[in-house]
Amino acid sequence: MDRHKESVYRFLVALRTGSDDAEDALQECFVSAWRSAGTYQSSSSARGWLCSIARNALKRQHRRRAGEPIVMDPLEKLGERAGWGVTSDFSARFEAGNELECAMGQRSREKREVVVLRDLEGLTGEEAALALGLSLAAMNSQWHRGRLRLMGLIRTGGGG
Repeated sequence: MDRHKESVYRFLVALRTGSDDAEDALQECFVSAWRSAGTYQSSSSARGWLCSIARNALKRQHRRRAGEPIVMDPLEKLGERAGWGVTSDFSARFEAGNELECAMGQRSREKREVVVLRDLEGLTGEEAALALGLSLAAMNSQWHRGRLRLMGLIRTGGGG
């Protein structure tokens, strides 16, 4: 617990839940991990396994309402918003402010998860896929789309 609690907590907080929600999910995560320690397979990363448990604990706290639509933007549209083919550089504006934080705040928890695990927490593709309960291909697709959406928000000023 001592080794991984900060990383798991950062993951939960990065999903933009209230700090109380993150603390509750963290506590539930480690209680669940203790109870199911016998199911842990040493071939997978302990941090990835704990992030998976934490994610599920958080999901239980915030179940999606039945009938909520899932919108899938075409990849070309995401690419255009992210600046594919545009020569102007927005890195100075990005570095000058909290554009990423604002853009992340506009994404739903589910749409932030993969970006947080891969880019902020540094999990491998396999670890992130395991934590999210996805195939590696599905995780990579969500990661790519998530990054494009964030770039589009930052580029168009929607991040701040």
